[in-house]
Amino acid sequence: MHTGSTTTHDIYFNEVAEAGLNQFLTQNDYSHIFILVDKNTEEYCLGPFLNLLAMEPSATFTIKPGEENKTIEACVKVWNDLSQNGGDRKSILINLGGGVVTDLGGFVASTFKRGIDFINIPTTLLAMVDASVGGKTGVDLGVLKNQVGVINQPRMVLLFPEFLKTLPENQLRSGFAEMLKHGLIADKTYWKALSGPINLFDEENIRKSIKIKDTIVSKDPTEKGVRKALNFGHTLGHAIESYFLENSKLKTLLHGEAIAIGMILEGYLSHKLTGLSKMELDDIKQEFGKHFKKVNFTKKDIAIIIDLLKHDKKNTHGNINFVLLAELGQAVIDIKVPTHLFNEAFAYYKEP
Repeated sequence: MHTGSTTTHDIYFNEVAEAGLNQFLTQNDYSHIFILVDKNTEEYCLGPFLNLLAMEPSATFTIKPGEENKTIEACVKVWNDLSQNGGDRKSILINLGGGVVTDLGGFVASTFKRGIDFINIPTTLLAMVDASVGGKTGVDLGVLKNQVGVINQPRMVLLFPEFLKTLPENQLRSGFAEMLKHGLIADKTYWKALSGPINLFDEENIRKSIKIKDTIVSKDPTEKGVRKALNFGHTLGHAIESYFLENSKLKTLLHGEAIAIGMILEGYLSHKLTGLSKMELDDIKQEFGKHFKKVNFTKKDIAIIIDLLKHDKKNTHGNINFVLLAELGQAVIDIKVPTHLFNEAFAYYKEP
C-alpha cells in the first residue's frame, strides 16, 4: 500500500513497493543501478531484494555495519567504488539497510558528481520509522553524531516489513523507541496505544509512525521550525550515545537505547520548565522502563556527557537548545535549559 507522499518522494509498502520500484527504474532509464548494503543486509536481505528487482544491477557495494563505521572514510570507499564502476550523473544508488546505510548512502549519492538520485529501502525498524524518511543524510565526525551531511530527499522510500524478521530483539526495541517518541511529540492517543501489549512487527503502527514523521517533515523540510520537534530525547540521547561509543570500557548503546534515556531525562526537564505534569513524567519513565534496562551513570560519566552537549548540531550562538513537552503529544521547541537541571534529571532517572 502507498502510505502517502511528502513534497518530494513517495513511500510504498510491500507489493506496491516492488511494482513502484520497477516501474520507476524503467521509466527513468538510469545508466547504472548501484546497490549499497552492509555485511548484515548483504547476508539477509540482498538475495530477496534481487529476486524482486526486474533488472540486473551494475554493481553492489558493501560497507561494515554499525554506527562506528558511519564515517567519511566509508564514504571515500563508496565514492571510489562508484567511480571505478563507471558511475556518472545518470546513475542511481539504492540504499538497502539500516540507518547507517541510508544516512551514509544518501550522503554519498548527494555528493557524488554533485548529486545522483537515490532510493532508500530500510531494513530495520529504526530506519523504517525514522532514518530513511525525511531526507537527513550524513556521517559522524569521530564520536560526534551526524556532524557532516546534507538534507536531500530520496526519490522513493520502499518498505518491506518482512525484513524485520531478520532482526534481533534489541534492534527492534531500538526502533520502537522512535515510535514512542512520535506519540510523545505529536499524538497522545498513539502513545497510549503503544503502551499496551505491543507487537513490534505491527505494520499499522509502522505506517502511523511514518505518517507522523512525514507530516512534520513536509511542513518544514530544512528544520527551521516545527521539524525540530523530532529531536525530542536526542539532545541528551546523542551525547549519551557518543559517550558510550568513545568509551571502550562501556558496552555501546544502540541509538534507540540512548534516545530512550534521553526522553526520560528530557521529560524531567519538561516537568521543570514547560508544564509536563509529574504524573505524565512518571508515565514516560515507567513506559521506557518496560522496554529498556536501566543504565548506571557515575558522576564522571554525567559530567562528560554534559560536556558533549556543547557539540550538538541544534545549538546556536553557544546556547544548548532543547525540544521539551508541554504535555503528552505536544512538543515545544527551542527551550534553553539551565545547566544545574541536567544533574537533577540524571538523579530522577536513577530513582527506582
